[in-house]
Amino acid sequence: MKQPTGQISRLGTFKYLAQRFAFLSLIGLTFALMLIGKADTVIVERARTAASDAVTPILRVMAEPASTISEFITNLQELGAIRSQNADLREVNARLLEWQAVAQELENENRQLRALLGTVNEPEARSVSARVVADSGGAFAQSVLITAGGRDGVAKGQAVVAGEGLAGRITQAGFRSARALLITDINSRIPVRVGEAGDRAILAGNNSPRPRLIYLGVKSAIAPGDRVVTSGDAGAFPPGLPVGRVVAADEASAVIEPFVARDRLQYVEVLDFGLTGILAETAGAK
Repeated sequence: MKQPTGQISRLGTFKYLAQRFAFLSLIGLTFALMLIGKADTVIVERARTAASDAVTPILRVMAEPASTISEFITNLQELGAIRSQNADLREVNARLLEWQAVAQELENENRQLRALLGTVNEPEARSVSARVVADSGGAFAQSVLITAGGRDGVAKGQAVVAGEGLAGRITQAGFRSARALLITDINSRIPVRVGEAGDRAILAGNNSPRPRLIYLGVKSAIAPGDRVVTSGDAGAFPPGLPVGRVVAADEASAVIEPFVARDRLQYVEVLDFGLTGILAETAGAK
């Protein structure tokens, strides 16, 4: 049964008015809330707090699945990374085991050859640990004062090392303290070997954090990354003490980054290889 045309027309008019007044009502409600917020902030704050308290449990429930999925994906990624690292570590371990076997074989061979040649073994080092109590570093000198002296067996010429490598040598030894000249001091000169070829050179301090190599051979093939160790020439230091790495090189010289940084020196170790005594006996015999 069809509705009368007048009734349909009234319904359309009512819907139109309702929609129009709803829009105007929303605008009015917005202005009313703004006025209430300006007039009484306590009521607005309480309403905001109540709304937050009501919405928080819902958001927490909705966030739990997302958090669980995120943790699951993270665990899968970490598992894949661990498997990859495990495979790499297995490969590295296998190579290290091979090198260990080679090193043991070479050590045995070296021991046998030394016995056949009657080679005199290097003297064992006696060490004294000390704390750095003063740093007199400046524009013209770089040295440190340590809490070990003659009563502890410290003597002039002994090597001073930190955990990473050579730091310097003892230049003055008192009864309870000693002064160590750092390898970066302008007066420091240390015979060294560079790289796998063992090229000889002199490590010369220049009062900067990076000393230089001088007196390089004409055919020296030194490149950045080469390791620098003491050569043991002239009996000043035992051979093989780590010094640093080459960071820049040209035909005449090279720049070295020491393994030991002066600004991080707190504790040092003074090594006595008996070389100072050997030098003194040699000088007396002459």
